[in-house]
Amino acid sequence: MRPCSTVMHLLLRCMRGCGRHSRSRMPRRLRQPVSYIKLIFKSLYFNSLTNSEVVLDCILEPVFWMVEVVTRWFGMVFVFLVVALTSSVVFIAYFCLLPLVLQTYSPVWMMWHIGYGHWNLVMIVFHYYKATKTTPGYPPKMKNDVPFVSFCKKCVIPKPARSHHCGICKTCILKMDHHCPWLNNCVGHYNHRYFFSFCLYLTLGCMYCSISGRNLFIDAYNAIDEVSQPPYTYRDRMFHKSVIYMWVLTSTVAVALGALTLWHAVLITRGETSIERHINNKEAKRWARHGKVYRNPFSYGKLNNWKVFFGVEKRSHWLTRVLLPSGHTAYGDGLTWDIYPLKKDMMPV
Repeated sequence: MRPCSTVMHLLLRCMRGCGRHSRSRMPRRLRQPVSYIKLIFKSLYFNSLTNSEVVLDCILEPVFWMVEVVTRWFGMVFVFLVVALTSSVVFIAYFCLLPLVLQTYSPVWMMWHIGYGHWNLVMIVFHYYKATKTTPGYPPKMKNDVPFVSFCKKCVIPKPARSHHCGICKTCILKMDHHCPWLNNCVGHYNHRYFFSFCLYLTLGCMYCSISGRNLFIDAYNAIDEVSQPPYTYRDRMFHKSVIYMWVLTSTVAVALGALTLWHAVLITRGETSIERHINNKEAKRWARHGKVYRNPFSYGKLNNWKVFFGVEKRSHWLTRVLLPSGHTAYGDGLTWDIYPLKKDMMPV
């Protein structure tokens, strides 16, 4: 037994012994409060699995509660910031950069910028809307025959494989990845693809704005930084400031969101979610102590994991379901999973 458990066990024995000797001498009106205090103390030592992690979770519970409350109440604020910042970049692109493109670029480059820019914008708007409005998926609350692996003490319902409880949404989520404040929604089985696609295309859009607007940013920065500035009009100064704002914003988002997108791409390749990554790491270490190798039971192979994630069932789906807006549902129901990965190609695409 662990040292923490041993100490608490000795304390309980002392309290039990003291309680037996002083029970007869204790006033009747104090017996109930003392018994209640003892019950509270014993509830902290509910079984032999209590360890330092459980104690630490109890200590940090107020912090977790505060984070959940702030995230829940400010969810719409985060969504407003995403819409406002994206709209500001689109406004600058239309009213500041597009006239410049039409005046200076050749027809080929003009078609490229207009075509790619609008395609990227449509993909961003579509996937963000679907990620916020699509429910991540919830386990059934009524009695059913769906196999489950654990029981949620907060929802008081069985939890299927890969399901976890979200303290912000106050419910269990199918194949939960995390709660995203920028979506004001959980990322789960049915909207995970929309979330990743939104991150991917927003990263590509920010990289596109940052790379194509680099020279404009340098010219605008030099124009503002000059000591003896030429007589710029108010419109010229606003143009320069808008270009600087757009370049700094898109470059920052491209780096930060690009790192997040790359991390999620690694997780998808491995066939796991953000939560399962931590669980699988612990399981791998536990199996390694016994000389065994742990394998993720929900991984179907690197390429097949991507096919399952995007719902690709034939070659044309790489275009219609990945490179174009598509509202098809996720693969499977999120309740049952094939825990034996197939060695052959699941989807011969």
